[in-house]
Amino acid sequence: MIYFDNSATTKVHPEIMKTFVAVNENFWANPASIHEFGHQTNELLQSAREQVADILHTSSDKIYFTSGGTESNNLAIFGLATKYKHRGNHVLVSEIEHPSVLEAAKQLSKVGYEVEWIPVDSEGIILLDALKNLLRDNTVLVSVMHVNNETGAIQPIQQISSIVRGQGRALIHVDAVQSFGKLPVHFQAFDIDALTISSHKIHGLKGSGLLALNKFIEVEPILFGGGQESGIRSGTTPVPLAVCTAKVVRLASEQMSDVAEKMQKMTNNLIHFLNSFPNIKIISPPDRAPHIVSFSVSKIKGEVLINALQQKDVIVSTSSACSSRQTKTSHVLKAMHIQDEYIKGVIRLSFSSINTEEEIEQFKNIFTHVMNVIKGD
Repeated sequence: MIYFDNSATTKVHPEIMKTFVAVNENFWANPASIHEFGHQTNELLQSAREQVADILHTSSDKIYFTSGGTESNNLAIFGLATKYKHRGNHVLVSEIEHPSVLEAAKQLSKVGYEVEWIPVDSEGIILLDALKNLLRDNTVLVSVMHVNNETGAIQPIQQISSIVRGQGRALIHVDAVQSFGKLPVHFQAFDIDALTISSHKIHGLKGSGLLALNKFIEVEPILFGGGQESGIRSGTTPVPLAVCTAKVVRLASEQMSDVAEKMQKMTNNLIHFLNSFPNIKIISPPDRAPHIVSFSVSKIKGEVLINALQQKDVIVSTSSACSSRQTKTSHVLKAMHIQDEYIKGVIRLSFSSINTEEEIEQFKNIFTHVMNVIKGD
């Protein structure tokens, strides 16, 4: 099988599986327990927290382990807007965010916040002038993803931060689910207040991730109970998942440069190949993340191509896996004003460190065959 759907999820790294089993076998105590075994387990948990904090350049008490990207994004949107409501009730969110940000923002609008959407250009990049015009004195939060999960478009976070910081006191949240491990992501790289990471996008375990805050930034909880995770994320902390999250964050950080270079070569190869087809439009912009290539075949539904490729044991997706089972047109493609003849035929290829150049060459041969079959050649 050739698996090119890594933006949906990645295969778990063998070392992560080993760590998960080992922690479950040796540190199964509740870290909140007062006995010695609980204390030892809590020390392991705190060590994991410190490891992540060092990588992201913040303090360990600002690392909150969660169930993944969706929870982290919800915690950021609700938690920051609520904690800093005294600064205002105006929230700005880009049009091309993941549903876990978009839907959270829509819920804010039901409880007294005014939410506005930052438009993007035809390449899916935030319009900076529009951001400037939308910012107000009472803007409390701006949320913009680093890399778009459907197109791979990289947002100019430094420029966005400079604009926001220069025009008020709004907090900045960045969804880094698709960028961590492929591009530099930490609080020294970006002048932001909060960022989201999901483990299963970087060869970690599903159901785990984190929200990281910059030093001195606080959030209000959205889950209530026993007060775990410094009172921000109640519920018994799953120590094995937290330790594995820390480990996969470290591995992804250490291997980032080599992995990014490898994937960039593969995607450049593919784009050169795809450009040889007159009826194919590359959706991903030139300034894109190294692991995503999004393209569309004129007047052919993406599902047709996916099914044809699947019969050849090639796994790809249409835009986002989070919404690909729905019949609605992608909100990202709508925001980019993709032409009608292409908007239904978008295919996303996404790669990880375990993909190879050999797989790329195999895909090129299979794809050429499939296209010839569809055309009736």
